[in-house]
Order: sequence, then structure tokens, then C-alpha cells
Amino acid sequence: MNNRFTRRKSLKLIGAGLAATLLPSMPIFAASNELLHKTYSGDKKLPVIGMGTWRTFNVGSDPKLLDARTEVVETFFALGGGLIDSSPMYGSAPDVMGYALQKLGLPDSLFSAEKVWSPAGGSASEQVANLQDRWNVEQFDLVQVHNLTDWREHLAALREMKAEGKIRHIGITTSHGRRHQEFEQIMTSEDIDFIQLTYNITHREAENRLLPLAQEKGIAVIANRPYDGGSLIKGVKRRDEPLPEWAKAECGCTTWADFLLKFIVSHPALTCAIPATTKIEHLRENMHAGFSPMPSASTRQKMANYFESL
Repeated sequence: MNNRFTRRKSLKLIGAGLAATLLPSMPIFAASNELLHKTYSGDKKLPVIGMGTWRTFNVGSDPKLLDARTEVVETFFALGGGLIDSSPMYGSAPDVMGYALQKLGLPDSLFSAEKVWSPAGGSASEQVANLQDRWNVEQFDLVQVHNLTDWREHLAALREMKAEGKIRHIGITTSHGRRHQEFEQIMTSEDIDFIQLTYNITHREAENRLLPLAQEKGIAVIANRPYDGGSLIKGVKRRDEPLPEWAKAECGCTTWADFLLKFIVSHPALTCAIPATTKIEHLRENMHAGFSPMPSASTRQKMANYFESL
């Protein structure tokens, strides 16, 4: 039996209940009670809020922590989530995902995103096969070259695997604003489906060249470090900074998570942001940011100016 369908109906039912219980004080802006989606690869769609696993899912084999992360994954899907991103560089995160999916089955909405990196981990095909076993999946939706490591060799191999139907999409990643010039050159010269880069309200370098180029070439964009490793949201909460009153009226923001994530995913070039968390409360805040309304271009500039003034 294909596990992807074993829990589909139950997850939908759970989602209806969790949406009511996990978001009791949060207004639902989308009439369909669903996360907003953006298109990629022509006419396919992804929810604008995904989930990262860096640090948060590197919990080894501790049974309590494994079950806690499984609850996070189940809630993520129940609230409409799709893309989950991991890497062999994230310690036990791929194994933790495998544990969760073994428990939950594979929901229809799962968009599995992994990475390959250095030769020390084997060839690209060997790494993908190993990661499929660790995730307990037969095929990844996306495999990316982690931080451009040996990207020529890896992209060539991934392109062959895609042509053979072994993986669905291929891409490249960078973080912390590194190697943007090389990133741009690859985007211009190579046939790729996705890019992943750092983009948030205080790190906007990608707006200059990479995001316009992605729009021009029809490349989907995943934003990593949406909270800059947690420092952005921790900073405003630690200082007890109030949300500006206009934020709720102009784009439905009721939390700082709304403010920071809506700024990112409202950019026309962005497909999905991947905040990471270990807490259900924080997860539901992240997911709520994916509901409409979204800020306009003028409101986005107002948001950036306001945050810079804090």
C-alpha cells in the first residue's frame, strides 16, 4: 500500500479540528480556511509557509523528543502545511522525519525537500538513496545542492536523476547572503527549478538581483532564516515591542510572526518560507501568517522602514 494515502482523510479531519482548537483567538482571513498557495513549475502550487528542520529536528533517538517532533509534523500538515526542508548536514533531522512519517503516513500535501553536499557523503545518487531510506520515502519532490558544494558535479547528476524520474525537481541553496554572484551565474546558465536563499526583513540583498532573476526565469524561491536564526522575533519579544496598529488593518498582522513572515511571502518572487520550531504554539503562529490578507508593495516598504526604526 502507498503510505501517502493511508492518513489523507484522517489528516483532513484532524486539520478541521486543529484549525478550530489551535487557532482559537486568531482570525481566519482566507474564505476557504486554507493557507495561501503560490505556483511553481508552471501550474503546481505550494503553501506559502513551509517548515525547516535545521537544529530543531536534530534530536537523536530520544523517544520523547521523537514523539514531540512527530506531533509538530502532524500539526503542520493538519494546518495545511506542505514543504518540509532538511539536509544531511542537519544531524539526525532526516531520521527524525523518517520516524514521524512512519508514524503518520505520507499525506498528499507533503513536499519533501532534501539536499546533497560533499563527496564525503558519496555521489549524489548514493546520498539521495540514503536520504530516501532515512525519510522513509520512495521519491523526493526536491533535491538541492547544499550551499553550492561541488555544484557542477551534483547538478549534472541530479539533472540525470530528474530525467529518469527518480526525483521531481532540482535546485541550489545558499545562506547568510553568501556567494550571491556565483548563485546568479548558476541561475542564468543552468536549468534549475528551485533556489533557496536567506531573505528576511533585515536581509534583503536578494531583492537586488536574485529575486528579479528568479521571476524572469520562472524559478521557485524558498526563503531560509526568515527570523534570522530566531534573533529577529526573539529581539522584539524580549524588548516587548508592540506591533504597530496599522499592521493589523493593512495586512491582518496580530503577532510578530505574522509581521515578519507576511513581509517575506508577500514578495512576488517568493514561493515559500521555512521557519523552524519545536513548539506547537510557535508553529501555529507561523502557519497563521500564511493566511490573507497580505501586505501590498507600499505596506511592505512601510514594514521594513518601521522594523529598521526599532
